[in-house]
Amino acid sequence: MSLEQQLRERSEGVCELCAAGGELSVYAVTPASADADKNILVCATCAAQLTNAETLDANHWRCLNTSMWSTVPGVQVVAWRTLQSLRHLGWPQDLLDMLYLDDETLAWAKATEPTQADTPDEKVIHKDSNGTVLQTGDTVVLIKDLDVKGGGFTAKRGTAVRGITLVEDNATQIEGKVNGQQIVILTQYVKKSA
Repeated sequence: MSLEQQLRERSEGVCELCAAGGELSVYAVTPASADADKNILVCATCAAQLTNAETLDANHWRCLNTSMWSTVPGVQVVAWRTLQSLRHLGWPQDLLDMLYLDDETLAWAKATEPTQADTPDEKVIHKDSNGTVLQTGDTVVLIKDLDVKGGGFTAKRGTAVRGITLVEDNATQIEGKVNGQQIVILTQYVKKSA
């Protein structure tokens, strides 16, 4: 049985990443191997985006929410690598936090050139609800009442949060003190104070 036949049988004739049917091709997960577990069957859309990182459509990759749970190591590695390259968007980081890879598979996933998000010159930029860039030490104002989980209170709209700190690896979160308690706040609910 050829490699492609093995993969078609395993995937039941659909893309192993997004479950699309149609024209499918073998994608060798680097480093290349003839082992079926190190190859996956992908649709033309996934193949094009995996081979050209500049064409990554973040919304297409929401399919990884399902496929990342595959028992196929090659699928797990591609899911991890793709989510790593998109993690600056927020939601992929949530999926990465849930994704479990055994030590051997994680080592394989990390054994590649650094992704765009891993390069040192790629900075996570925090912006408020109006798109204004936030920096550590800024003062922001809440634009919505926020229930503080575990705090037992509601941070009221209009509350000023002084001396914020930025969550390094997540552009959608900042930290600050409200009612004397350090909390995490989503940037979409704040505006920078003048």
